[in-house]
Amino acid sequence: MIKRISQHLIYYFSISCLTFLIFSCGSDKSKKRDHLVFRYNEYANINTLDPAFSRTLQDVSVTNQLFNGLVQLDDQLNILPCIAKDWRISEDGKIYTFHLRNDIYFHKHPLFGKDSTRSVVANDFTYSLNRLRDEKLAAPGGWVLNKVDDFKATNDTIFEITLKQPFPAFIGLLTMKYCSVVPKEIVEHYGSEFRSHPIGTGPFKFKRWEENVKLVFRRNENYFEEDEKGHQLPYLEAIALTFLPDKQSEFLQFAQGNIDYLQSLDASYKDELLTADGRLIEKYTKTVKMTTGPYLNSEYLGFYLDSETPEIQSKLIRQAINYGFDKQKMITYLRNGIGNPANGGFIPIGLPGHSKTIGYNYKPEKAKQLIEQFKKESGIENPEITLVTSSNYLSFCEFIQRELEKAGLTINVDVMPEATLRASRSHGKVDMFRSSWVADYMDAENYLSIFYSKNFAPDGSNYFHFKNKTVDSLYNKAFTISNIEERKHLYTTIDSIAMENAIMVPLFYDEVVRFTRKNVEGLGINPINILDLRRVKKSILD
Repeated sequence: MIKRISQHLIYYFSISCLTFLIFSCGSDKSKKRDHLVFRYNEYANINTLDPAFSRTLQDVSVTNQLFNGLVQLDDQLNILPCIAKDWRISEDGKIYTFHLRNDIYFHKHPLFGKDSTRSVVANDFTYSLNRLRDEKLAAPGGWVLNKVDDFKATNDTIFEITLKQPFPAFIGLLTMKYCSVVPKEIVEHYGSEFRSHPIGTGPFKFKRWEENVKLVFRRNENYFEEDEKGHQLPYLEAIALTFLPDKQSEFLQFAQGNIDYLQSLDASYKDELLTADGRLIEKYTKTVKMTTGPYLNSEYLGFYLDSETPEIQSKLIRQAINYGFDKQKMITYLRNGIGNPANGGFIPIGLPGHSKTIGYNYKPEKAKQLIEQFKKESGIENPEITLVTSSNYLSFCEFIQRELEKAGLTINVDVMPEATLRASRSHGKVDMFRSSWVADYMDAENYLSIFYSKNFAPDGSNYFHFKNKTVDSLYNKAFTISNIEERKHLYTTIDSIAMENAIMVPLFYDEVVRFTRKNVEGLGINPINILDLRRVKKSILD
């Protein structure tokens, strides 16, 4: 109890000091300007402010405030101009020509000389993409250029990318923060320390980062985007982050009005905040806004098919697990109704290729029948499997464990730290594992790459070691088809083959859930759950 109170005091002190850093804490002036500061906590912490290394959702959300690329996404996942004002694609689908704006400037820094800044030119993208694919740098985002043959700056405002082969989803890859533009002179000055001394072109600029404690961004007074009425973005004067790791304490600070935003729903406070059917509890309706929307995140259980365990090798058992528990019941009781049961394969709701007819519905008698058939054919009287999960998903796995026990299958649940589980999954050291897949870009190919045989883990994302000639053929064929309706049919077919082989158990298609104080406007919501603060406003509280 003393430890928790101490954490709260440290947290409150951090919030207060952030305000002090920005506006001189405690003054009447700071109170009047409080509505210009957006405060939130990032319990998962961040690893870097370098976009080339921004691989986690929390890293992407902070680098999204600091950096821009050639193109960007809106909240409906439409691809829009950004630093590139327009582009064209050659008839063979291999050459992308971007025409850049000439009025975009890097954040101010003394290394830029007397003007403390300079404009972005096409050669900056040449440098940035070369840096991304530099093997010595070993940036995790280098894979986005795997299908790129060459790129070059024709002049200061024309940048050209040539692909090895047509890839219709490529323009979506360029919306990722990995592809942000960075200035050569700043990066080479700081070297690896660019991670904590970022200079970009985004709506906010870096002010201070005290790792594990606080992070402060200030408004970029030279930002190039405007709203529909011609007002310069962003509206906010500053962003202040803290890194309290305890979600319950984070929720208490939100409930008390000390932070403006909760970015997810956690088991530690879901019943305090929501009713059983997913509505705000009455006492919060006057002070809190709740926004939900589809999230391109499929939660699943996976099987390592190269396992020597007979139960894992058996499609009968894998199918029985798919049939053996009620996904809607799981969502209702363990997530207060947030999410949709994954009865339609791996591709989530909202992406072309999703089909609600190719998955498994709850059929407990069918599960029992399949398990009995396995017992008869294998001679194993008491089939048993070990399911490995992280602590955050223990309740889900225990629910599945109890339900499958009724069908005659013993599931042992083993808990590992998330990092250990990821490593074990990649190296085939766990037979059955809980995992999730969040879209990196807006095409179902992103999901189906996990079934492609040339992507075997640890060198790729095929953690199942699933190999199917038809899947491989259709996957490669999809790259040659630019028409999304034709490509969608191939995607559904690939997904249905994986489901028929029961190489995984899709659990649910997630939803984005955001909670804000009532005086926050313009935050919006998007299916990849990236934080965009350009249009956020806070009204003045009485």
